[in-house]
Amino acid sequence: MMVKTDWLLVVLLGLVLLSLEGAEGRKERILGGSPYDLAYSAINCRKHSASIKDFGGIGDGKTLNTKAFQKAVNQLSKYASDGGAQLVIPAGHWLTGSFNLTSHFTLFLHKDAVLLASQEINQWPLIDPLPSYGHGRDAPGGRYISLIFGTNLTDVIITGENGTIDGQGALWWQQFHMNKLKYTRPYLIELMHSNKIQISNLTLLNSPSWNIHPVYSSNIIIQGITILAPVTSPNTDGIDPDSCTNIRLEDNYIVSGDDCVAVKSGWDEYGIKYGRPTSHLIIKRLTCISPYSAAIALGSEMSGGIQDVRIQDITAIQTESGIRIKTGIGRGGYVKDIYVKGMKLHTMKWVFWMTGNYGSHADTHWDPKALPEIKGINYRDVVAENVSMAGQLDGISGDPFTGICMSNVTIGLAKKSKKNPWACTNIGGISSSVQPPPCKLLADQGPKKSGMCDFPTESLPIDSIEMQRCSYRLNM
Repeated sequence: MMVKTDWLLVVLLGLVLLSLEGAEGRKERILGGSPYDLAYSAINCRKHSASIKDFGGIGDGKTLNTKAFQKAVNQLSKYASDGGAQLVIPAGHWLTGSFNLTSHFTLFLHKDAVLLASQEINQWPLIDPLPSYGHGRDAPGGRYISLIFGTNLTDVIITGENGTIDGQGALWWQQFHMNKLKYTRPYLIELMHSNKIQISNLTLLNSPSWNIHPVYSSNIIIQGITILAPVTSPNTDGIDPDSCTNIRLEDNYIVSGDDCVAVKSGWDEYGIKYGRPTSHLIIKRLTCISPYSAAIALGSEMSGGIQDVRIQDITAIQTESGIRIKTGIGRGGYVKDIYVKGMKLHTMKWVFWMTGNYGSHADTHWDPKALPEIKGINYRDVVAENVSMAGQLDGISGDPFTGICMSNVTIGLAKKSKKNPWACTNIGGISSSVQPPPCKLLADQGPKKSGMCDFPTESLPIDSIEMQRCSYRLNM
């Protein structure tokens, strides 16, 4: 089903405005007319700067620059205790395999810079599975390291003037579909066990799998990111905060073959044992197109718990569902204290979708007694058009999903919508001013009942992190 012309014009106009003006936190432009004068916003500025060319990098799209990138990072790491360092990637096509970052470090991409991920498999070293997952997502063994990787870091920035990171993922997608992968595909960016992270003002293309994966980390800002992948590409999630605390995702535009944002915290018995939740997460001003997945998914790997997620001002077009909760018997963990305010949706299969029978177990050792706790799920101020079904809410027998609240929701059904717009089992909650009227398990509290499904007013610690204006004159 095609989106109406006026909605396409709205999307295109929005992209033009973003490119010309930029939302708050989007790209800063080169100042002063010189290609070596840079200015942008960051959590920290750097005392030292260098170009990848200084380390033998060649941006011709053919020369492999893996050694140049790693040499640059290694040498610039010596400035970590002296104001930090910035590595600038000038205009050009920079072919590279995986490389690791360092602390107190900024990777900056010029607006005409393109990082091209190598398609040589030997340029992607293998690393162990995540401890909260037990083994890889594509195969039982280890996993290929991400293109840009870091672990146990502090104060890391990956930013630019909307420069591009191209994962050239078609080869990986083909290997996946042909069941030829012995290990899990790499991501574009993964930072583990790290603190104070900024990823901003970039375009990410064609990731082999997930695009941005912060895991076991805290104090994270991801803003002004454009992520593009074919809508049929496998598992190209946009942003996946995983067992992280204090995260702010804002002003991001994502077209992908999987969930635009997927909130995670570990898989079955491994996630339960690791026991690190994702909490204090803000998602605002997200635009998503994903015909076969959700704008925002909570789970399915949520065994360490997900709590205090604040979702605001979401636009989704031609996307399978708005907010989806995915879990099942054996997951354990919890999803609770979720707040959604302000969604504008067009051409959806479901607006609300909760799945209590999600499979895909890590292995055969999952515990059938490990039941997830789903409660305190709040939605308000939702407008949707051309929808096949308002909601499919399925809890677990003997383990119902409770405390669901919906207020001020208007859903316009498609001409070929389901006969019954709602389907609910093993759930409980309340509703007010919801059209079409929801199932009886969401007890109607009357029109415009005040105080229902309220969005939290107190701020989170991530809100207090302020950006600095960083300006440089580089001699390259």
